[in-house]
Amino acid sequence: MKLVTRSQLDWPASAAPSQSTTRGVKVHYEGTPVSIRLLTDHDACIAEWKAIRRSHLANTVENYSDVAYNYAACPHGYLLEGRGLRRRTGANGNQALNQAHYAIVGLIGSSGLTEPPELMLSAIRDGIDLLRKNGAGSEIKGHRDGYATACPGGPLYAWVQAGAPRPVAPKPTEPIPPKKEETEMTPAQEALLRQVAADLGSVKKDVAELKQGAAIAPWTYKNAGLVAEAKKTGAKVPDMHGRVQHIEQMLVDLTKES
Repeated sequence: MKLVTRSQLDWPASAAPSQSTTRGVKVHYEGTPVSIRLLTDHDACIAEWKAIRRSHLANTVENYSDVAYNYAACPHGYLLEGRGLRRRTGANGNQALNQAHYAIVGLIGSSGLTEPPELMLSAIRDGIDLLRKNGAGSEIKGHRDGYATACPGGPLYAWVQAGAPRPVAPKPTEPIPPKKEETEMTPAQEALLRQVAADLGSVKKDVAELKQGAAIAPWTYKNAGLVAEAKKTGAKVPDMHGRVQHIEQMLVDLTKES
């Protein structure tokens, strides 16, 4: 619960009459336009709450002794102290109704900010639970229950009629555990690695042989092939390599003589 007390608001102790028990709590709204600025500016919520108290104290017709409500709830989930605990409310319509229930107002209105955020509903529930621990009975009603008014507005009254359930807080997302690094290989992984290394060595050997064969002059490479074939069949194959070398030497000699 996030409670803002009267002392934090710089308010003196409430002059409202004491009342130790009630049948429960009635829920209210402001019934006038409320700025949506309250959704993003908590200081605006505090200013709104103080303005409500000033207007009540200035109301000579109702002759309020203090802000009419026991507590207020803002869109940011704060419960703002008004008359506070064990004080009779002045918000329910007449003395009999005020004696029957304490009062909490949600800082929403008839236009502008009209939908109670979940944090506001949670704050109202905080106020109800706090009042129940200090003399309030189990009843949760809207201002319109027993008094001719539109208060607390359609959205908030629908929540009251549903039993004023506390919004369920979303579960925090659990972090994904980091993957464990493998520090040792299994026997199967070691065998696979050895096989890959052997295959890679064989491929390198084949590539080297191909490169070596490609470097041989075409006639030499062909002659080597014929010789290898002759060895298999026993046939005689002319030594093309030797003949070429002989012809080359003859050409060299002729060049010298000329």
